[in-house]
Amino acid sequence: MAKRRLNKQQQFRIKKVQEERAARAARKEKKVQEQADAGELGPEQEGLVIAHYGQQLDVEALEGDQVGDVVRCFVRANIDSLVTGDKVVWRPGKNETGVIVARSERRNLLQRPDNFGALKPVAANIDHIILVIAPEPEPHDNLIDRYLVASEITDIPAVILLNKTDLITDSNQESIDALLGRYEALGYEVVRTSAAESGDKPSPEVEALVKDQTSVFVGQSGVGKSSIIQTLMPDEAIRVGAVSESTGKGIHTTTTAKLFHLPLGGDLIDSPGIREFGLWHMTAQEIEYGFREIREVIGTCKFRNCRHMGDPGCAINKAAEEGKISPERLKSFHRILQDMTEQQARGLKLD
Repeated sequence: MAKRRLNKQQQFRIKKVQEERAARAARKEKKVQEQADAGELGPEQEGLVIAHYGQQLDVEALEGDQVGDVVRCFVRANIDSLVTGDKVVWRPGKNETGVIVARSERRNLLQRPDNFGALKPVAANIDHIILVIAPEPEPHDNLIDRYLVASEITDIPAVILLNKTDLITDSNQESIDALLGRYEALGYEVVRTSAAESGDKPSPEVEALVKDQTSVFVGQSGVGKSSIIQTLMPDEAIRVGAVSESTGKGIHTTTTAKLFHLPLGGDLIDSPGIREFGLWHMTAQEIEYGFREIREVIGTCKFRNCRHMGDPGCAINKAAEEGKISPERLKSFHRILQDMTEQQARGLKLD
């Protein structure tokens, strides 16, 4: 699939940024090598990335005399992009710092595309994705489906967690039940809870979800992800944001993905809120696979080059007519396909 192409000005800016990053990395690598040559680095040991701050990362020591300690580490220039949840090999250095010298193999990786078409890693080695929605801001099929497609493609199980059930009213009860019912019918686990009603303690529903698991919370801002984490980690200073009264959209309160160890067992990764989860970097075949009910009819259209947008003999349209695909999911599928096509075409025309 063709990647999005950039105009000359964008290419120049990206090149300059890359050159500056390479120069900084080279300087750090030289300093690291000087420390190694001088015998100032300790022995290699296993660690866990628990937070990412630009060129530096917080690594928790998993063995040795420093087990349990969190050390701010530099990264060797020859290591690919690291992300919260990664297992790494690191060496302690001077002044309570360290150097990451290798990344261990990942079980999985959750990514999303940035504005330039490059994939940005969000978290690694996840047991399941917890997609948090709420009555306010109003949940939308298309955003939920984007997350679920990403879940299906990465083979990371997804759970839909409806928070703020205390905000359900007679006016929105029917629409929320219908929304969740569509996903339950497809086999997705749906859990309902309210961080506000549970007070300072986590609700039993949330406890059961995260216990002894590595979970990543995703979803648009304002749905209460940070509030839920506060109930799970009462000693952590996590700022809880409010929903803008003028727009109804959440205010971003988390600036970097961070991993927390839960007192009840398990790990939790909190990631920045994502209002729009673009999938235009994927192929049409990957998006088809990301819809469970559509996956079943892949390859059965009358024509091999079927675009699934009202084409004659389209097996997906036929399945929808037979009630096997809901109108809402079909609309969402068409919108994601259209967005992907338009974004790719726009990128190709930039030059």
